[in-house]
Parts: sequence; structure tokens; C-alpha cells
Amino acid sequence: MSLTTFLIVINASLMNVAIPTMVAEFDTSITVIQGAVALYSLVIAALILPAGTLPSRRNTRRVMAIALLLYAGGTLVAAISWNTAILYLGWAVIEGAAAAVLFPLTFTVLTVSYDDDARATAFGLLAGVSGLGSTLGPILGGALTTYASWRWGFALQLVGVAVILVFVRYVTPHPLSDQPSALDTGGTVLSIVGSTSLVTGFLVSGKYGWVVARQPFVVGGRQVNPFGTSPALWLLGVGLLAFAAFIQYERRLERAGQSPLVPLHVLTNRAFLSGVLTYNLRSIVSAGFFFIFPVYLQAVLGYTAFETGLALLPYSLASVLFAAFTTGWRKFIAPRTLIQIGIVCMGVGLGVLYEQTGPTQTITRMALPVALVGTGVGLILAQISNMTMSAVPTADSAEASGVLNVSSSIGYAMGTAVVGSYFLGHFYGGVVDGVLRAEHVTVSTADRNDLVIALEDAAETATEATRQQFLTHLPPAQRQLLRGIFENAMFDAQRAALLLLVLFVLVLLLASTFLPRQIPDVDDPPAHPESRPEPSRETADTAVED
Repeated sequence: MSLTTFLIVINASLMNVAIPTMVAEFDTSITVIQGAVALYSLVIAALILPAGTLPSRRNTRRVMAIALLLYAGGTLVAAISWNTAILYLGWAVIEGAAAAVLFPLTFTVLTVSYDDDARATAFGLLAGVSGLGSTLGPILGGALTTYASWRWGFALQLVGVAVILVFVRYVTPHPLSDQPSALDTGGTVLSIVGSTSLVTGFLVSGKYGWVVARQPFVVGGRQVNPFGTSPALWLLGVGLLAFAAFIQYERRLERAGQSPLVPLHVLTNRAFLSGVLTYNLRSIVSAGFFFIFPVYLQAVLGYTAFETGLALLPYSLASVLFAAFTTGWRKFIAPRTLIQIGIVCMGVGLGVLYEQTGPTQTITRMALPVALVGTGVGLILAQISNMTMSAVPTADSAEASGVLNVSSSIGYAMGTAVVGSYFLGHFYGGVVDGVLRAEHVTVSTADRNDLVIALEDAAETATEATRQQFLTHLPPAQRQLLRGIFENAMFDAQRAALLLLVLFVLVLLLASTFLPRQIPDVDDPPAHPESRPEPSRETADTAVED
């Protein structure tokens, strides 16, 4: 399960650093390649809830093997892709669909395979490996892109799939329910509409605004901005309405004696929902941090992808250590307290990075605060996954895993959108303000906003490569002036984004107060699932009612 998680996590971070090279090879734009990254995330978010319930109806081992083979097929198509359409098909569609099955499957298998301290340790290791993959990805991707080809980033994943397939035989073959039910088609459609709309809404919010349209939204040559509103507002509204309808539909289905996609007692389990909320907020903070920090390191401090990976290495090491080796601390400290200590560590680390932000910042100086952020993430993930999944009966772990993972996917999209747009908005606004001050020009707020949007659309000056390309065409005096303006704007944007992350950490700390003090114990799952059958849905329901 850890190898599977590592493979999927490293896939996304591996290819981010290869985007400029892929743009040149396919003779396309950065927007097109970034579209593949966005579609990959969108496919996962859309399918993760229905895909997560497959172990309840099918042979778990077979589900995993088929998903891995599907993932390998998508990886192969992406590796040999000769145009962006084939890249989209292999990377975003096929790999995304397989990842939507594998992500929640890891949580489900660990839940039914371990109990008590062993389960906590397993989830801790899973969290640590995930953090390691997100950090090693840029290093490996940068090395492959620089010295070989980005295609090797996909090709090497085939080796990883082959290794994982060797170990699939250790996964329990039994479905979680001894009375498999048909797929809830209505619930599946509503969950896909809800997830797709929410994630898409968050993704477009940075460009088009949250409520009032920052710029025209054009579809098929026609502008679509009803009442001057942003498409993000409508997409988020449709997503929320779809999930509200989903809950009502599931309630009606269960009352009619049929099998819903997610049992009602999972959706109304307070301990589970508090864990989902905490996990979601942690995803927002992590996504925001991993968006702004690499951009800052490479765009203003001039770090390479490899050096950026080194700067993030303390985060990975700390998250792995504290996620894997602190699960036994719950014997002495309440799990909720450990989670709150982790949240405080994240806040302190982000606060120190805020104070350090400036031209004298180095990898050595950043090591401690970056490690503190990683320590916080490790402490949180060591407890929260186990706490959340243990709050529901083992027979419902597949459905619970789907809910937890779709919440995390939405959290990552929201973190990237909210923190990313806030960061880039401050940067582009800082550049415009700096130029206006240098030229002693005063403009209205509306004109200033138009200039910010024009700069944002004209050139991606938030990256080092495009910024240098932009500066080389200017006279030396203007080049020197703009270089200073760019750097000051990036420093200000980094400080503003770090403060926003600290605010999210405070909200996360507040949300953690709703967590149960100890790990819930709703049933006693077997340590060896193959030795005896899992409890039926009726048994699980009776346990919850009792």
C-alpha cells in the first residue's frame, strides 16, 4: 500500500518540473500542459467516491491488480505520447481513473488488515511515504528532464507497478461485505457532478475571480458571465447543491431498503465527520504550502528543481519520522492532543519562514522551520487517518475511505486555488504598483486592476525562465529596475501567502477541538482478514445502533 501511494504521489510532483520542456517538445503553451495536470486532479476527484466503494462489492485483491494494470497502461501511453491529445488520454484520463481506485483502496486495506497500534503505525508509515514522494518527485523529475527525458519519468513508473504487483498476493481477496450490492447509479452521478463542479470551480477561481468576474469567460466564442459573475460562483454553487441532493438521495434510498453509495450512518457519524474536516483543512494548508514555496525558491532565490528538493528535504524527513514513529505516543498523550501539537508546529514553522523571507534566506536557515512544518504534518497524519477510519465499522471502511479521499482532493484543489491565487495576485499587483511608483504615475483602482490582469495574461513572470526571457529584451536600465521590482513583489507575495496559511492553521486548530479525545472503537476488526469473514452490513448497522 505504501509503494502504491508513493508511486501515485511521485507521479504528480515528478512531472511538474518537466512542464517547460514538454511545452517546447509538443510546441504548445504552458496552459495546455497545465491543463493535463488539472484534468488529472479532476478525474481523481470525480471518480474517487464511487471507485472507493469497489472493495465492498468486489474481490479486493482483484480490484487492486486491475487498477494497477490500468495505471501501467496509462503510464505507457503517456511515455510514448506524440501529441498533447495522447498525453491527456494516458496521463490525465487513464492514470487518473486508476489513481481514483488506488488512493482510497490503500486506506481500506490498511483498515481491515491491522488494528490498534499496528493500524496507527501503518497509517503513519503511509503518511510518511506520501510526504517523501512529494519531495523526491521534483528532484527525480528535474534530474531526468535535465539529463535524459521527461518520458523516463513515466517509463520508470512501470517498474514500480511491476514490483507492487509482486506483493498484491498479500492483499485480502475477500469483499468487505458478504452481501455485495449493485452500484448506486444515482448516488454515483450526483457525487461525480458535485466533485467535478467543486474542483473545477476552485481551479478557475484564480483566473476569473470568486464572485464578480475579473475577466470575460468565453465558451465557443461567446462570453458567459451572467449578471457579471464569475463562472467559479456558479460551479461552486452547482457542486454544493449536488452534494446536498446526494445526501437526500442516499437517505431516501436507505429508507427504501436499498443499498446507497455511502451508508447514512457514515455521513452522520460525528467523530468521522470531524476527522474528515480536520483532514480537509490539513490538505488545504499542505497544498498551499507546496504551491507557493517551490515557486518562491525558484522564481526569486534562483534555485534549481534539484536545490528546491533539497530545501524541502527536512520537511520530508521530519514528516516521515514523526508520522511513522510517534503512533505509540498515544499511550501517554491523547491522540487529539498530538494532532494539536502538530498543528502548532506547522504554525510556528510557517511563522518563522515569514520572518526569514528575504534575499538572505538560504537552505541552511530554512531547514529548521521547514522541518517544523514537516513535523506538524507527521504528527497530524500519524493520528488523523487512523482516528477517522476507526470511527466507522470495518465493514464500511471502503465507503468511509472514499468520503475521506474525496474530501482531501477537494481540499487540495481549494488550497491550490485560494492560496495560489492570493499569492499570484499579490505578486502581479506588486509588479504593477512598483512600475507605477517608479514612473510616478497614478491610476484609478479599476485601471490598476486591468493592468494586473493584462500582466497576468501577457506573460507568466512568476517563473524564473519566463521572467528572464522577458527581461532580456529590455535595455539594461529598465532590466535592472524591473528585476528589483520583481524580487520585491515576490517577497511581499510570499509573506502575504504565508500569513494566509497561518490563518488556515488557526482554523485547523479550531476544527481539531471537535475531534474525539481518543481513537474511537466501534468494532474490533480482525488482525488477519483472510482467517475469518468480515462482519456483514447488518452486523455493522446493529453495532452502530447499540
